[in-house]
Amino acid sequence: MSADAAENSAKIPRSADNDYSADIIARRQQFIEEKSGATLNHTKRFSFDAESMEGNCEHLFGVAQLPIGLAGPLLVNGEHARGEFYVPMATVEGTLVASYNRGMRVIRESGGVTTTVMGEAMQRAPAFIFKNAREARDFAHWLAANFDAIRAQAESTTSVGKLLEIEQYAVHAIVYTRFDYSTGDAAGQNMTGKATYVACEWIKANYPGPMSTYMLSGGMDTEKRTSFVNSLKGRGRKVTAELTIPRKVLMEVLRITPEQMAHGNQIATMAAFLTGSSNNAAHPANGLAALFMATGQDMANIGEANQSSVYTYVTREGDLHYSITLPALIMATYGGGTNLATQRECLQIMDCYGKGKAYKLLEIAAGMVVAGELSLGAATKRDKATGKNEWVDAHEKLGRNR
Repeated sequence: MSADAAENSAKIPRSADNDYSADIIARRQQFIEEKSGATLNHTKRFSFDAESMEGNCEHLFGVAQLPIGLAGPLLVNGEHARGEFYVPMATVEGTLVASYNRGMRVIRESGGVTTTVMGEAMQRAPAFIFKNAREARDFAHWLAANFDAIRAQAESTTSVGKLLEIEQYAVHAIVYTRFDYSTGDAAGQNMTGKATYVACEWIKANYPGPMSTYMLSGGMDTEKRTSFVNSLKGRGRKVTAELTIPRKVLMEVLRITPEQMAHGNQIATMAAFLTGSSNNAAHPANGLAALFMATGQDMANIGEANQSSVYTYVTREGDLHYSITLPALIMATYGGGTNLATQRECLQIMDCYGKGKAYKLLEIAAGMVVAGELSLGAATKRDKATGKNEWVDAHEKLGRNR
């Protein structure tokens, strides 16, 4: 390697004593400016204690500042979220907040959105490997018979997590499993990883039959990916949000009839079937990503949270019934990124920070998704009288930061 190449590949400054001190952060900032030629006028300015980010980010040199807009009020008729909420949304997409805000008006004028947390299961998914299918079958029987002992081992590692079920999917000489947990107010990926590792080590030591090996993550949890198994079994929490929108409200606010909305959903459902899409909705990921970013959620979980199914119909009274189920909504109000200063403030806006608030946040998130679906679903319609399209016009007006 040449001297020039060695110089260009110098290591990022680190400190073994305190890698979040003002001194080491300043050294990394200087390192970046010297190596790249960039000037860090904005990324190195932040108002909160850098040491609070330990456990969230390595090689810290600054922050990414994003615009945060406010939509609402969103009227939620939930079991945990009741009343009106203003929703913070971090985004760089013009029109997004305005569109969700319009949908929230529809929800308010319709009497609110009813939200229900229908299930909970955060997984780790070890795979147990054998020499042949008979060995795998025998192990599967033993695993089911020893669930109580395995649960005790898993739950010994956490004061919050509870092992609810061990799903089994035997294929060839492999027993794929999904260890399903409840995780309190945490998202729970790390919690379930440790618990399942301890359980698997106990299984390996105590199973009386032959076993080649096991993999702690065999892939059946499909973490941070869409999957059919999560659509059916759920991952994180499964939440449904539903309401009936009076014809008058739909036509006055969104300028569309219930019949047109229902027909549009039929077309979208057919397209989802033809393309193999993970949902037949318009854009759940848009609002969820904005809320995730504002409140310190794991952004990669959008891969799962975006999964959904929409069910709509015109009632006998001529109104529109709308329902969406999100089977893999992974959100936390405690731990992880929720403890960072700006993200904590955004959670506090909705009274969703801390222990005992996760289900409340999930219900608000599901209601917010409905607002965006209604607004965009109506905006994509072409107006026969004028030939205009609200979706195009809105982006030209509000989204032209060029």
